[in-house]
Amino acid sequence: MLYKFLNGPVRAAALPPIFSAIACLTLLVPATAQTAIPASASAADNVIVEMNKAFKRGDKARMAQLLPQARGHALEPWAAYWELKARLGEASAQEVQDFFGRYAGTYQEDRLRNDWLLLLGQRRDWAGFAAEYPNYRMNDDKEVRCYALLVENLRNPVADARLADEVKKNWYAQREADDGCNAAAERLVNTKILTPQDAWVKARLATEANRPRAATAAVQIVAPDAVGMVNDLNASPIKFLAGKHLAISKARREIITLALIKLAISDTEGAAFQLENKWGMQLNTEERNWVWGAIGRQAATRLGTVPAGDALQYFAKVTKDSDLTDDMLAWKARSALRAGTQPNWPLVLAAVNAMSEETRKEPTWSYWKARALLATAPPDAAPKTPVVVATTPGVTQTISTGITISPQRAEALALMQSFASVRGFYEQLALEELGQKITVPARPAALAPEEKEAARLNPGLNRAAYAIAIGLRPEGTREWNYTTNLHKRGGMSDRELLAAAQFACDRQIWDRCINTSERTKGEIDFEQRFPMPFRETVTKRGQSINLDPAYVYGLIRQESRFIMDARSGVGASGLMQVMPATARWTAKKIGLEGFTQDQLNDRDTNIAIGTAYLKLALDDLNGSMPMAAAAYNAGPGRPRTWRNGPVLDAAIWAENVPFSETRDYVKKVLSNTTNYAAILTGQPQSLKARLGTVGPRDAAQPEPYKDLP
Repeated sequence: MLYKFLNGPVRAAALPPIFSAIACLTLLVPATAQTAIPASASAADNVIVEMNKAFKRGDKARMAQLLPQARGHALEPWAAYWELKARLGEASAQEVQDFFGRYAGTYQEDRLRNDWLLLLGQRRDWAGFAAEYPNYRMNDDKEVRCYALLVENLRNPVADARLADEVKKNWYAQREADDGCNAAAERLVNTKILTPQDAWVKARLATEANRPRAATAAVQIVAPDAVGMVNDLNASPIKFLAGKHLAISKARREIITLALIKLAISDTEGAAFQLENKWGMQLNTEERNWVWGAIGRQAATRLGTVPAGDALQYFAKVTKDSDLTDDMLAWKARSALRAGTQPNWPLVLAAVNAMSEETRKEPTWSYWKARALLATAPPDAAPKTPVVVATTPGVTQTISTGITISPQRAEALALMQSFASVRGFYEQLALEELGQKITVPARPAALAPEEKEAARLNPGLNRAAYAIAIGLRPEGTREWNYTTNLHKRGGMSDRELLAAAQFACDRQIWDRCINTSERTKGEIDFEQRFPMPFRETVTKRGQSINLDPAYVYGLIRQESRFIMDARSGVGASGLMQVMPATARWTAKKIGLEGFTQDQLNDRDTNIAIGTAYLKLALDDLNGSMPMAAAAYNAGPGRPRTWRNGPVLDAAIWAENVPFSETRDYVKKVLSNTTNYAAILTGQPQSLKARLGTVGPRDAAQPEPYKDLP
């Protein structure tokens, strides 16, 4: 959005009577699901909306009063869920089971089961948890999964590497301290299935992510006496380090390590000085390597203000890359990519090779590994001397064996071929490295009537569409995602996904249309993945200000998924997610008289202001699409800083953007733009051509819009 960083096993069960008329529900869903529900149904729908409001404010009495009026409504399962969820801690097990029976097969049944399993885990009701867990279909809650693994270990307390690895993976992935994974980890540490070092690693990860509660919970498991020191170091790491003189025990060394990690977040040079001059000799090799990796990572994120060489100097002090996390190694690779006028390809290759197999397989690192392999490969062998051979008696033929490709180059090309496609940023770049352009893939076979009918009659899709239609978009989105992804193991098949996506497209629920179609693996339907609502408006507006309509569509698709009344947590509104202050500035700049903030949800006004701002940002940043996209997302001041340093391939620049959201945003907008251009022109397209290079502004040229907000 504009300036987003302003502030920084299926259980078989017959459907209960309430769903006997579900096949008719589609008749109640408006053809355009972004408009209001018909007036004839508004009274009943208002009950549901009022119950949702009561749920959000925790008004149990109001929900109990409204629930009888919601009986028989298409969204009754939601009303019943909200009412019971609000008082789940007081509900009896039988009442919960009655809910499961009445709404069997629904998202709301499994959503409440998720909530109930968490409550059973918190109560340490392992028998109740074990009885209910096999019925759980979603299986997407890490805390519930940790409870399940804990129950498994309680029933069979043996050293199980699979179980230990899964607990650790879920625990490390949890951003905040949660009871389920902490309890499972504590059990496995106490039974020596996990090691104390595993807990210290969790504390380090949490400290680096600025999650002090999670760090404290991990330390509580292995060194409860040190919890007070964790609180002290989080309050002031430099003061804490100044007051400690000897790291004489494992726990003390680890606490010092946490303090240095914490200090590195705010004072990279200070942390390096402390490690180099005071604490380095008191820590062991692994601890030192981790801290140097944390310092290097922090320095690497200072794009435009700290040279890549500084970060690489810190990383060079690491004696064993396997002591670093994948995130640290990613920033080492990014620093090596922007190390100068040319990347330090051997260092890129070494960093990627040190990553876990799972991370190396991501398109990002597969691409850069392949590029590094190509850059460091020895020359291909020259053609061998042609030889003359007898093919038939009396007849000879001259045969040339051709160029022999080096094994390293062959590995790189095979790696590129393994993921090259039109699906995303690095997939498209891989296509171009292989000498191909981005084109519109052939459409899948048309959906058969029975495939469309199955989607039309799907209860979950219908409830989701209905909820969205009456303004309950978050609830509708969650039910839609459950229905397509989680209701049955493995989710819907490609053909089912295409039919579900078309169900959404036909109702102009563009975000579900796009997201559902994007999940297909073997078939790609570009008309679903890259829809073009309001085509005449967008095209005319873009052409009138010399702005590529494909770029506008690429940005809108990422910003709002074409939801006209979209509103972000920081106040951005409409199709192009324009912030109010930015809208006022832009309206004045383009001479839009009488502009008021409520006009931001008007389609044409939103497009006019959003495209005008995008064009101004593009002009301000030398026509660089990647930098203008970054400005649209994070404000123009940041890309103005981030461009400082050597002139970079814009793909390298984009990969080095410090904010993960903006980094992902820039890549997706440019990838979207390339695909939209292929659709709009019918011609092969180049992502590389749109990327270009990024470097410092020519000081001799005036800044076009110094006041660009």
